[in-house]
Amino acid sequence: MIYANSPEPHHDAPECLGVLLVNLGTPEAPTVSAVRRYLAEFLWDPRVVELPRPIWWLILHAVILRVRPARSARAYQAVWTAEGSPLLLIAKRQAAAMQTALDARFPGPVQVALGMRYGHPSITSALAQLRAANVRRILVLPLYPQYSATTTASTFDAVARELMTWRWLPELRFITQYHDDPGYIAALTASIRAYWAEHGEPERLLFSFHGIPKDYFLNGDPYYCQCQKTTRLVVEQLGLEKDRWLLSFQSRFGLQEWLRPYTDETLKAWAAAGVKSIQVISPGFSADCLETIEEISVENRDYFLEAGGQSYGYIPCLNDGPAHIEGLADLIERHCAGWPESTAPAATADLSNRRERAREMGAQG
Repeated sequence: MIYANSPEPHHDAPECLGVLLVNLGTPEAPTVSAVRRYLAEFLWDPRVVELPRPIWWLILHAVILRVRPARSARAYQAVWTAEGSPLLLIAKRQAAAMQTALDARFPGPVQVALGMRYGHPSITSALAQLRAANVRRILVLPLYPQYSATTTASTFDAVARELMTWRWLPELRFITQYHDDPGYIAALTASIRAYWAEHGEPERLLFSFHGIPKDYFLNGDPYYCQCQKTTRLVVEQLGLEKDRWLLSFQSRFGLQEWLRPYTDETLKAWAAAGVKSIQVISPGFSADCLETIEEISVENRDYFLEAGGQSYGYIPCLNDGPAHIEGLADLIERHCAGWPESTAPAATADLSNRRERAREMGAQG
């Protein structure tokens, strides 16, 4: 193992608390080649596809990466903006808003960095940004409210793999889930009520979460249970009757069985049964992306209306809304309890004395 050299210490600079926000990622462009690179990285992750590597390599490169990139590129082209990927643009706004929120809460210096599990900006580049800011403590927050090995654990893998190359490790804390956090539940509930205030209440409300293979749940992944709890807590705050809502799972891939019920099949069945108005929210996504903008807001709308439905509404993700940012800031503040930056800033005199003592011993910084 070759360890990366640690940056030259600046003995008169205060140590800093780092907050690493992580989301899934996005292609760099809505082109076939860019989507192929992105999918190759994403689908090769053993946390995402739990098949023996030689078998999966053949399937991935002989079939999937020859067919899927063109179809996915067309979908990305439909949601791409003049400024770029919707997910990346929202994630950058989230990081900027979080920096402002934490600066107001912490007496000591805080640096927020954004990393994507796949694509750019990478987790490696985000950690390098934190190290350059003299960060000695890092809190990692994967922006997946419900824990799954396919998302949260994969983020841990990437962070750990990068830190394995560092000579001087920071202190590390890792938030694995916040599916029942009061701030998150309150923000979800408020977003639904705000949508209702503008568009009216539907006959039924569908909570659509990203699916995972059923085998993952049977092997111990808690994702299904945490999706259920999130939904139950929101429904309780809304006071919805049992026949007015349902939880479903979207975005399945491949031939194996995934968590049920499926979102597309549910919408078709509701319309066929005479349900005329529905609204859909995707609480497992912290930011709107291809799976919400194109799949839920467009593709599944078509399924419902073509099957006989009359009114279809999509309730946007929490994105960089103030309630979402404040709820996450509360979560971060609680998880940083006891670290120096959460209690008092470093005294200027102490830093100056530390620099002089270091120079007496031959240090350059």
